[in-house]
Amino acid sequence: MTVSILVPSSLVREAEDKREATRKLGYVARAATVFRADRLIVFPDPDGERRWGGGFVETVLRYAATPPYLRKEVWDTRDELEYVGVLPPLRAVSRTGSGSNGSGSLRQGLVTEVGPEGRVRVNCGLQHPLSLLTPPGMEVEEGERVTVRISSRRPVRAKLTEEPSGLEVERTELPAALGRPDAGVRIATSRFGEELSIDRLPGLTGRIEDDGMTVVFGAPGRGLPAILEVEEESVGGEPAAAIEPESDGSDRFDLWLNTIPRQGSETVRTEEAMFASLACLTLTE
Repeated sequence: MTVSILVPSSLVREAEDKREATRKLGYVARAATVFRADRLIVFPDPDGERRWGGGFVETVLRYAATPPYLRKEVWDTRDELEYVGVLPPLRAVSRTGSGSNGSGSLRQGLVTEVGPEGRVRVNCGLQHPLSLLTPPGMEVEEGERVTVRISSRRPVRAKLTEEPSGLEVERTELPAALGRPDAGVRIATSRFGEELSIDRLPGLTGRIEDDGMTVVFGAPGRGLPAILEVEEESVGGEPAAAIEPESDGSDRFDLWLNTIPRQGSETVRTEEAMFASLACLTLTE
């Protein structure tokens, strides 16, 4: 099951300064981590951007998703990262992959040296860098981030793998993200969508458990209907068009969903909507 979360490039449009914008993005990254999202995708909303747009949003989210033990090596000094000290710690747990022995935690690593005979040195946050053999058909370069499966700490036993090790941050056009083969149930969140109820929840979470999900959020004061230029009255049913009514289906949502039916505030911040929505959508029997 793949979980993808999409947020607009206008995500921090209401932030008064860069510190506040950075802190807000930290909460967004933390929400994605808490609910074990595989991808956190920034899609363009240039009309809604103000002082800080997609480049800033993507950079800060990428930094937040980078393990602390790799940040100094991966990131140089950048203006966008001026206030990363206010980011809340993600404390992401090590993911366990589906290896043949059914065990082995996955960690992100950085290739620090490419040697002869297919061997590379990788810093993955242990006491010393690891010398690992590159699997057949896998090519890596110095400075590249890789995934390492740690099967034993004492003695250290590890190998390179092509499995993702944690939250991946990227910037992608909305139709491309919705059209992926592993998109699963494609959900647009909006106060104008279908209200999520106790009766509705079991069937929906069952579909998500089987197929995964892609959940799309709007920005403060600029919800998805405004971003996508669709009528608010037209988004309460299922299915509903995401962008173009004449589409072939690859860029359509499966449903528009109101996950906070009794909303008591005039606006709900994106990070608040993420916690409220994902807490419901990830429930299990």
